[in-house]
Amino acid sequence: MTPSNTPQQAGRRASVLALAALVTGLGWSGSAVAQAAWPSKPVRIVVPFAPGGTTDLLARALSPELTKAFGQSFVVDNRAGAGGNIGADLVAKSPGDGYTLLMGTVGTHGINKSLYARLPYDPQKDFAPITLVAAVPNVMVMNAKRAQALGIHTVADFIQYAKANPGKLNMASSGNGTSIHLAGELFKSRTGIFMTHIPYRGSGPAMADMLAGNMDVMFDNLPSAMPHIQSGSLKAFAVTSAVRSTALPDLPTVAEAGGLAGFEASSWFGLLAPAGTPPDIVNRIQQEVARALKVPAIRERLSAQGAIPSGDTPQAFTTLIAAEIAKWEPVVKASGARVD
Repeated sequence: MTPSNTPQQAGRRASVLALAALVTGLGWSGSAVAQAAWPSKPVRIVVPFAPGGTTDLLARALSPELTKAFGQSFVVDNRAGAGGNIGADLVAKSPGDGYTLLMGTVGTHGINKSLYARLPYDPQKDFAPITLVAAVPNVMVMNAKRAQALGIHTVADFIQYAKANPGKLNMASSGNGTSIHLAGELFKSRTGIFMTHIPYRGSGPAMADMLAGNMDVMFDNLPSAMPHIQSGSLKAFAVTSAVRSTALPDLPTVAEAGGLAGFEASSWFGLLAPAGTPPDIVNRIQQEVARALKVPAIRERLSAQGAIPSGDTPQAFTTLIAAEIAKWEPVVKASGARVD
C-alpha cells in the first residue's frame, strides 16, 4: 500500500498545481519563458566568405544596429570556402536557439542546389529564413591599367579580344557557385568565349588580385567594386542586371553593351537561422533588421554602393528562395557549370 500523504506533502503539491494553473492561465510555456530571455549572450552572424566582399559589408553594417537593439553583441564570423557551403553548412547544423545566424546569398540559397552534385545542406529544409537584406547588381570590371594595355574599353572590345585570344584571359570569382561565378559563366556561354575561372574564398581576396593586375576580369557585386571603380583602379564595362543601376546611371547593362538580349545575373543577400529557431526570435530579428535598413545613414550608404535595401518578412523571403532555386536551375544547366 502507498502511505497517505502528510499534510506538508499535500500542501506542497497544491502549491505546485496552483503555480502550474497560473502559468497556464497567463498563456506561458517553458519554451516561451526561455525565449523571453533571448538573447542572453552574444549572437554570431556567419558570413560564408572572406572579409571585404558585399556579404561581409552588409553583415558588418547591420551588426552594430542589432547590438544596440538587443543589448548583446552581434559578432561577424567569416567562414569562407566551397562557394559559401562551409559557412552555410555550419549554420544548418547549429542549434536553432537564435545564437547562430547566416548571411546567406543567391549562391548559398539559390544557385548551389543546382551547381553542386552533393550539397551538404538543404537550402530550404535546414533553415528558417528571417529577411532579405538587400539586392544588388553585379558589375563587369577589369583592372584599369590592364584594360588600357589590351585596348579593351567596352564589352564589345572585350568579346572581340577574348574570341581572338581564347584561354588568355582569367576570370576571378568569390567562389564556385556564387553569383559572381555564375554571371561569368552565363557571359561565357552567351558569347561563346573561353576564359579560365579562378575561384577565391570570397570577393575580398579575388578583388585584391584584380587590383594587383593578376586577374583579368570579374563580375563582382557592385557594392564591393564601387570604391575601386570610383578611384579609377577598375574599369567598369556594364552591370549584369536587367536595368541600369541608379548608383551608376551612365553605365550600360551587359544586355545593352554586348548585344545579349535578356542577360541578367543579379545578387541578393539575406539573414537566415537554423531550422527550428522559434518564430518569436525570427520575427524579432526581422523587425530590427527592417528598422535598421531604414536608418538614413545606413540606407544612403547602401544605396550609394548600388545595393537596394529590403527588410521583408520571413514569409516573403521564403517565397523568394523557392523562386530563385527554380530560376537558377536552367541557367546553371545552360551554362554547363558544375561542381562535383
